[in-house]
Amino acid sequence: MPAKLFSCSIKGLDCELVTIEANVLNGISSFSIVGLGDTAVHESKERVFSAIKNNGFQFPSGKKIVNLAPAHLKKHGPSFDLAIAICLLKASNQIEGKDFSDCLFIGELTLEGKVNGVKGVLPITDFARRKGFKKIFVPNINAIEAAQIEGIDVFPVMSLKDVCEDLNGSSKIVKFENNTDYFNNAEEKEFEFNIHEISGNEHAKKSLLISASGGHNLIFTGSPGGGKTVLAKSISSILGNLDLSEALEVSKLYSISGLLPKDKPLIVKRPFRTVHHSASMASVIGGGHYVLPGEISLAHRGVLFFDELLEFSSYILESLRQPLEDGEIFLSRASGKVVYPSKFIFIGAMNPCPCGYFGDLDKECICSEHQVIRYQNKLSGPFLDRIDLFVNIPKIKFEKLVSGNKEEGKLDYKELVEKARNYQKDRFKNEGIKLNSEMSSAQVRKYCKTDKNSQKLLKDAMKNLHLSARGYFRVLKVARTIADLKQKEKINFQDIAEALQYRNIEYQI
Repeated sequence: MPAKLFSCSIKGLDCELVTIEANVLNGISSFSIVGLGDTAVHESKERVFSAIKNNGFQFPSGKKIVNLAPAHLKKHGPSFDLAIAICLLKASNQIEGKDFSDCLFIGELTLEGKVNGVKGVLPITDFARRKGFKKIFVPNINAIEAAQIEGIDVFPVMSLKDVCEDLNGSSKIVKFENNTDYFNNAEEKEFEFNIHEISGNEHAKKSLLISASGGHNLIFTGSPGGGKTVLAKSISSILGNLDLSEALEVSKLYSISGLLPKDKPLIVKRPFRTVHHSASMASVIGGGHYVLPGEISLAHRGVLFFDELLEFSSYILESLRQPLEDGEIFLSRASGKVVYPSKFIFIGAMNPCPCGYFGDLDKECICSEHQVIRYQNKLSGPFLDRIDLFVNIPKIKFEKLVSGNKEEGKLDYKELVEKARNYQKDRFKNEGIKLNSEMSSAQVRKYCKTDKNSQKLLKDAMKNLHLSARGYFRVLKVARTIADLKQKEKINFQDIAEALQYRNIEYQI
């Protein structure tokens, strides 16, 4: 009589239920695993054989067949080891005929029968809860992670012997109790760069305030040493924490990637991901053999920073156009199709030319006009159309460096961002979005109404600044954020004018 129990396979940010079936038949001794598994799945035969023998059980003789259903779904990784071993022992009557229909098993076996941790336990546990499972057996090292999902009992497993004895009723694996509230008890993070400690560049700091408040994309440009990188990294000091739903969503992405800290199983701080210009396409947008999330997804609900923006290949920059617009990335590979969320604030920092001093008032540029144009043309029109704020960073004068930041303590940037985001949260509570940058064109028309003077200004700007329809709506979104920072219900002429100042990109590119 075949034995049956359940495991799970990760597909993107979602999961697929996998039914493990095992049958032991008379005949020549053999061991087969069918069901479209990859190399790691087929190698589990050796791990399962050794684990069963080394834990005091009898490896079944005869013909052994293990089926991973559904057969059309590609399975990968070693996370089915525990389920396969238990299913074989049940099929050979070494485990009592207990009903396992409300249990899900995940874990990789070592040769001695210990259970190693696996990736993606957080989304797997959430999937099991949604599918109505009452219990999930996970590696001991992943128990804290799984316990972040409420509504399902988590049982930490140290070895194959422990779980088999528990299922036989001779010992009891204690249900894991989550005694720490990782969401509400997150430690305060010390930031490498704090916006209040930056001297000068008030215009740039205001652009960061707008960007953080409304989720708007931003590009800094200027000569080397002007502080572009420091300013970009200081945005983390004014961004608030993730809410619980965002924290779970971001933590799932890190769990799938194997980047979730074992001692901190919930990402509470908004991620800030810095990408080097030598990064590959797969590492940026996602991909690989198992189609893992890339940097744009690991920056979800946080910030993605491209330093030395024009040193990136045009191919990578153009690949950002769809996620910048839609907030998600569609990846289609031979192993399957997945969708990962990618709602991030994009910040780029760049020099205006190869030598870096084009337009500098103190140092002469040595680049030819052709070199400058060729360098700046790496950024295409469609890419630039998805950027909301363009800010030139001038060199800080000596007097400003010596005197320090006189504005320190006058503005609480973090409090302003929090108030503006709460204002948007109340406005969009029935819209399915959270920030102004996420508004559709219909929502822009609904929440960004303008008077006649503002409409005339926008009309002139579309002609003089050559704004596209997308650029027009982005100006209105930025103006909406500027008004939100002032806690104003309506956008006025001054808000539109300020938003348009950030669209003046003639010098930058």
